[in-house]
Amino acid sequence: MMNSPEPPQYPSTPSTAYLDSMQADIDAGIAAATVDQPADREQEAYEGQRQLWEVVTGVGESLTDTLTHIVKDLHAHPEVAFKEVRSMNELANIVEDAGHPVTRGVYGVDTAFEAVWASDGFDPHSHPTISIMAEYDALPGLGHACGHNVIAAAGVGAFLAASEVLKGSGLQGRVLLQGTPAEEGHTGKEYMIRGGALEGVDAAVMVHGFGYDVGSHAWVGRRSVSVTFKGVAAHASSQPFMGRNALDAATLAYQAMGLLRQQMPPSDRLHAIITEGGDRPSIVPPEAKMDIYVRSLGNRTLMDLSERIDDIIAGAAQMTGCGVEARWDPHPMSLPVRNSATLVERWTATQAARGRVALPAGTVPDTLAASTDFGNVSNLVPGLHPMVKVSPPEVALHTEAFAHWAQTDDAVKAAVDSAIGLAQVAVDLLADGAFLEAAKQEFEETGGAVSVTELLAQP
Repeated sequence: MMNSPEPPQYPSTPSTAYLDSMQADIDAGIAAATVDQPADREQEAYEGQRQLWEVVTGVGESLTDTLTHIVKDLHAHPEVAFKEVRSMNELANIVEDAGHPVTRGVYGVDTAFEAVWASDGFDPHSHPTISIMAEYDALPGLGHACGHNVIAAAGVGAFLAASEVLKGSGLQGRVLLQGTPAEEGHTGKEYMIRGGALEGVDAAVMVHGFGYDVGSHAWVGRRSVSVTFKGVAAHASSQPFMGRNALDAATLAYQAMGLLRQQMPPSDRLHAIITEGGDRPSIVPPEAKMDIYVRSLGNRTLMDLSERIDDIIAGAAQMTGCGVEARWDPHPMSLPVRNSATLVERWTATQAARGRVALPAGTVPDTLAASTDFGNVSNLVPGLHPMVKVSPPEVALHTEAFAHWAQTDDAVKAAVDSAIGLAQVAVDLLADGAFLEAAKQEFEETGGAVSVTELLAQP
């Protein structure tokens, strides 16, 4: 009898060759990236806003202690989706202490809040409304490993800076601070949208932490489906022919999705796990369950891939003689982000003034893409969702390492720079009608408003 080799006790270490090559390409893109400073363009788009920008900068920098507190406090007290009661109240109290009334539990979401600044004589039919959004939920077990504490600080700071500057400006309009909970694994913003959060809003802005400064980065849409295959139990030894194996159905579906990947666009993603597959090897499993994520960079391709998954699920059930129940979107789907190039250009200039180079789209590959419910917002109004450098490039989101960086001095600086940048973009949208009109025109030319309900209703 031949001796069998000893089985490995540990998994092999994944190669970093692809990441190393990708990083080399990114470094080359960073070296080639240049951004005009606003001072070089004073006679063009920024002349009218230059003085307002200077005032915004001063107010934003004066908020450093407040933003430091938010970054550190939320990081020390992480709360997961729909349970962010303390986080919501901490942020709302800060805004109230600055003199702004806050409404908690808005738009049908208990842990959402909203503060409003509006000019005297504000007319929603003729004056613009800009939403500044702030996330503050954390990840189960990892805390703020996506840096939502930094997002919250940037959003609060941007609202406080913009509203303070606008008070004496004579400009007409309205700025909202919308606290948007439950982004991680959920779509809190979609629930708020269905409750009316974007009614009357002309544009929405927020920022997200990352390992790079990026003006516009890819965010894929995401759907989820929970699948239950129903079979017939039987004794696996004496009468297996009397059973219908639900685990076989789940296994066939899992393998079929693996084969489907060859025919998927490079930007599409599939993730699946079998969460239940029987209780004992001696019993043909009468029930098996799967959870599946479907992701894509486009709205139509997201729906196309979803249809293929439906076919796979039904086919696996038919091949094994099982029944099947598929429950799509236990939480509403998140759509791909549509970053407004018009707003991104202005954001890039604000960050240049802070000594940051916000990389153009494509410098960081689209393969480094996750999902966010801001996609739902950006498909309804012109949206800005840039990335700000919080950690070294090699540190990935949703890791303990990123959670560490999210409470450092780098995180605080990112929050301050972002608060100033978001406030400057918001003020410009109220001060410069042509700028806002350009963002709206671009939005219409790139597809106009698209809602989740409309996508689901399409044949």
